[in-house]
Amino acid sequence: MVRPPLPVPAASHEPVDVEVEWLGHATVVIEMDGTRLITDPIIGNRVGPLVRVAGPMSLDFAAHVDGVLLSHLHADHAQPSSLRRVRGGAVVVAPHGMASWLRRHGVSNVLELRAGDETQIGDLRVKAVAAAHGAHRRPLGPTAEPIGFVVHGPRTVYFAGDTDIFDGMSAMSGTLDLALLPVWGWGPTLGPGHLDPARAARAAALLAPRVAIPIHWGTFALPGPFGGRAVGDAPAREFAEFAARDAPDVEVRLLHPGERTTLA
Repeated sequence: MVRPPLPVPAASHEPVDVEVEWLGHATVVIEMDGTRLITDPIIGNRVGPLVRVAGPMSLDFAAHVDGVLLSHLHADHAQPSSLRRVRGGAVVVAPHGMASWLRRHGVSNVLELRAGDETQIGDLRVKAVAAAHGAHRRPLGPTAEPIGFVVHGPRTVYFAGDTDIFDGMSAMSGTLDLALLPVWGWGPTLGPGHLDPARAARAAALLAPRVAIPIHWGTFALPGPFGGRAVGDAPAREFAEFAARDAPDVEVRLLHPGERTTLA
């Protein structure tokens, strides 16, 4: 069945406080108050055996980045070759225990945070929060406890990284203007430590952001007929349907990789 295209929010003519561009998977550019952040940057067409099935990525964003927010060690979120392509002297904010591994792979200017720690990037305050996900980089890499991030400025943006629902998620309820929530992965099934569309909608109900954008879907797949391509945009659409039922006060905006939206 051919699905209609995902709806893209109309451009706002109000003053813009936050502009976000989803580049695919967990890579999001967040521009707020003159500061540009990027989350879990994966630049290029491959991550190990995974191939990019979304459209090609523009590298325009990489010319000026003030901060990189790394959620955890897994290869589809922390890729040294991608991190080395981010220019502009960006500080790389990463979970405690990642700095030495990143430096060995040529990534400098690393700041480690544990859940509850905060730092300042430009005029923005960045707080690390908990995440429920695997901590080990397979097969023989280091271990670092995953985190998410809440970015405080004129608006408040939550980037979940990769996580399942965790104790304390509801403590953020009503404090967020935007939540960037993972709703799938890169294959036809999900392992533990992830949100599927139904659980992501439950997370949206717990968090109660003004706007939620589903990410972490439709970008990478294993080669071959059963590698995850057939999943397509179903996770994003299913999330929107579940959220309409479980979190009716949350506005869901569905983007394709490479599309952007603003909060005014």
